[in-house]
Amino acid sequence: MGGKIIMEHGAGGRLMHELIRVIAGRLNTHRRGVDKAVFKTPRGRVAFTTDSFVMKPPVVNGCDIGMLSVNGTVNDLVTMGAKPEYLSLSLIIEEGLAENFLMRIIGSVGDAAKRAGVKIVTGDVKVVEKGGCDKIFINTSGVGRVYPNIRVSTLNAKPGDAVIVTGSVGDHGAAVLAARGEFQLETNVSSDCAPLASILETLVRRRTILHTLIDPTRGGLATSLNEVAESSGVIIEVEEEKVPIKEGVSSLCEILGIDPLYLGCEGRLIIFTPLRYAEETVKALRRLEVSRDACVIGRVSGRSKTGEVRLLTRVGGVRSLPMLHGIPLPRIC
Repeated sequence: MGGKIIMEHGAGGRLMHELIRVIAGRLNTHRRGVDKAVFKTPRGRVAFTTDSFVMKPPVVNGCDIGMLSVNGTVNDLVTMGAKPEYLSLSLIIEEGLAENFLMRIIGSVGDAAKRAGVKIVTGDVKVVEKGGCDKIFINTSGVGRVYPNIRVSTLNAKPGDAVIVTGSVGDHGAAVLAARGEFQLETNVSSDCAPLASILETLVRRRTILHTLIDPTRGGLATSLNEVAESSGVIIEVEEEKVPIKEGVSSLCEILGIDPLYLGCEGRLIIFTPLRYAEETVKALRRLEVSRDACVIGRVSGRSKTGEVRLLTRVGGVRSLPMLHGIPLPRIC
């Protein structure tokens, strides 16, 4: 690398994955296809993850950066097959931030942790000069115990797997875009931000065979599916008409010229399980509030050295659904 870091390097798409590979190479970390870690201990496997949260604006309909910082890390632990247990909380606060606003965010952190069933056990606070950050940035790290006999990874998707999504896609990204004043949009779109531990608990209790779990955050459904396809070396076929997208999200995306399949979610899980388990899995998930709109959206149809995601369109065609390139902003021409 000889250029400069640009915004696209943090958008969740191809450039971000390339940057991560360069960083991992410099650190001699070559865990292909994995952005979290699982450690073996005498008492079983332990999952560990960390994430930093920057949200503009920090409060949107249905979510704020405090709730997001808890649920985002909790859900990363879930994608490793772990029961979330402990979190750290580190705050970077801009000089001049109103104390009432800060207490609102901290209250949201506490409420989210209680709902997710995790304890915040350590943390840190830094204050930077005005303009040094955008109001507040949050980092959380999480630890949890991996359920026995659960081994899920983006490397494990297999031909014959059904692809299940636990609810409508694009809700969080649409809520953030709608809240940005420059767009001047009136909509009731709400973030889907929620903890997903109850979904995993349900699947474990049912002894469902799980190959891959992934939460479609930055880069949305399309980019997450590409990550799995490339890591596992498979072809994934998605039926466009089966992907659940709320009318408000679809309308907003049409106005802004954005594909909702590339907008992030913060309360959805993509599940890869053998087809024979798909129908009963969906029935079980629909009994939970957090996944009441779960449905099968596609399948793993075969092997591919480079990985491929295909969209079976409503009109009967087939087109490639690539990983995100750039940032999903409105078209300007």
